[in-house]
Amino acid sequence: MATTTAEQKRARAKAEYDAFVAQCPSRQLLDRIADKWVTLVLAALGSDGSHRFGADCGGEPRPLRYSELSRLLAGVSQKMLTQTLRSLERDGLVTRTVTPTVPVTVTYELTALGHSLHQTLRGVKGWAEAHMDDVLANRATYDTRPA
Repeated sequence: MATTTAEQKRARAKAEYDAFVAQCPSRQLLDRIADKWVTLVLAALGSDGSHRFGADCGGEPRPLRYSELSRLLAGVSQKMLTQTLRSLERDGLVTRTVTPTVPVTVTYELTALGHSLHQTLRGVKGWAEAHMDDVLANRATYDTRPA
């Protein structure tokens, strides 16, 4: 019987990830990254901060303070923003840096892994913004059709 190394076991497990299987860890990850606040936090951290209507979230990624993120993400509660940032930090997508000032300064920044996800979600965010008129028109048509 051949023995398998830990690296071989990890490679086999990785090849067997299947989000269609209920207990697969990749399904949990998909659930996390499909969250609107995760998408918006990654978009904010992955851009230069020049967020205006119709902006592309372009520019260089930069660290943002908690208060800056809170202002950028209209409608997010303090609890939800904190939970989102903690989960992103736990998954290795964001780093949290505490600077001992008065008051304490806390900044958040994308990791290399977070930046790679930002590139994908940036496209999804752009698609949503570009096609919102079409979706609204389809909803209106659907909602007014006879049952």
